[in-house]
Amino acid sequence: MAVLQARKFLARSFSNLSAHPLRVCIVGSGPAGFYAAEKMLKKHQGSEVDIIDRLPTPFGLVRSGVAPDHPETKIVVNQFSRVAQNERCSFFGNVNLGTSVSLSELRELYHIVVLAYGAESDRVLGVLGEDLKGVQSAREFVWWYNGHPDGKNLDPDLQSTDTAVILGQGNVALDVARILLRPTSELATTDIASHALTALERSSIRKVYLVGRRGPVQAACTAKELREVLGIKNLSIHIKEADLKTTPADEEEMKSNRIHRRIYELLSKAAISGSAQPCSGQQELHFVFFRQPDKFLESDNGRRHVSGVQLEQTVLKGVGPGRQIAVGTGRFEDIDCGVVLKSIGYKSVPVDGLPFDNQKGVVPNIQGRVLSDTSGDPALLENGLYVCGWLKRGPTGIIGTNLYCAEETVLSISEDLERGELALTASSPKPGREGLLELLDNRNVRVVPFSDWEKIDTEEKRLGSLRNKPREKLTTWEELLKAAMA
Repeated sequence: MAVLQARKFLARSFSNLSAHPLRVCIVGSGPAGFYAAEKMLKKHQGSEVDIIDRLPTPFGLVRSGVAPDHPETKIVVNQFSRVAQNERCSFFGNVNLGTSVSLSELRELYHIVVLAYGAESDRVLGVLGEDLKGVQSAREFVWWYNGHPDGKNLDPDLQSTDTAVILGQGNVALDVARILLRPTSELATTDIASHALTALERSSIRKVYLVGRRGPVQAACTAKELREVLGIKNLSIHIKEADLKTTPADEEEMKSNRIHRRIYELLSKAAISGSAQPCSGQQELHFVFFRQPDKFLESDNGRRHVSGVQLEQTVLKGVGPGRQIAVGTGRFEDIDCGVVLKSIGYKSVPVDGLPFDNQKGVVPNIQGRVLSDTSGDPALLENGLYVCGWLKRGPTGIIGTNLYCAEETVLSISEDLERGELALTASSPKPGREGLLELLDNRNVRVVPFSDWEKIDTEEKRLGSLRNKPREKLTTWEELLKAAMA
């Protein structure tokens, strides 16, 4: 029924379009997907763009990755909503590439397929004890507090220990540390998931260690994120003085990178102003540099739960101008803890029929044009198949980075169209969204169009208003689909 209604709506909306439009499907409705859609619609007036996503909700990491206390970063959804409401654009949620529809089927239905589904898995360390209870990825933790329907059941144990270790010192690691340490009274007025807020209110975590393989000069966070975590109320900052000593190679790095210098200056200032002995009731944030995990220690109670992390001390070794890597020294030390969160990088997941570089965790491509293998040979292009976002370049950058990434991919599409390397739409019409909706209807897939997402949006805002929050996120598949069907 939902698909039939969607068809009637689309028939009315697209009655004025070209009889044979350029059919484009974008897989993934995060920033990369929406920026690519926006650029395609603007660049190609005869195009018809469909965005599909496995979730019933659009916006990807803007909804499930951006921290709840960063509402200003989420304002971009207003721009993305205008894209989705364009008469030549459609959003179809609850459509899973690989199960609802295959990549080969999408390529048959559309002239152009752009893959922008991001990174929904995690890199692994490959060290002993990584499978112990209490060792979890930062991505899972972020999904948990952001109300992602696949993250609700994470249920981290924040009551049985007072210490958490976060492996990594990038922005995600700092987000996680901030959520663990920030007063819950401040989080209560954000769109944090209610189950996460309840758990944090009962949390016993008082010490958080942020562990990095290299030094303060190489810390991968931004100054904005660092200032924010350093400014948490009633927080004692701990940084070893020896870790702040710089080498000529460090000085050279800071000379050529203003951001690195600013990060180092902020950490140095925090170390000077931080109290050596925390006051009673103060929480503690420890920046631990020049350490890498060697193994996770198991508790003695037979529960297969983590009780600590064994860290190997590292030193920096120059491997080229302005680049230093961490190498182990064979000296070790332990940190006792009951929670470990690995913030060592997201990882994209391949689908059937998609060339994939498992080592780099990306789709092999040249400026967004997908290659048949990882050789980099430009003669091995996959006709009509493109990639954008983390799947294209790896899990790096901020939301705005995806704008430039999308521009490059759309430019490649435009060049291929101009050179005649893509089949002309007039001579080879494709079924596009009508064909997709028919296929999904035959498979009993419950499609969630943008108008149904707006029902979810309205309900979440209504529930949030009852608790003085911008929204109360629906956090299960059942709740989301029920609201969409209302």
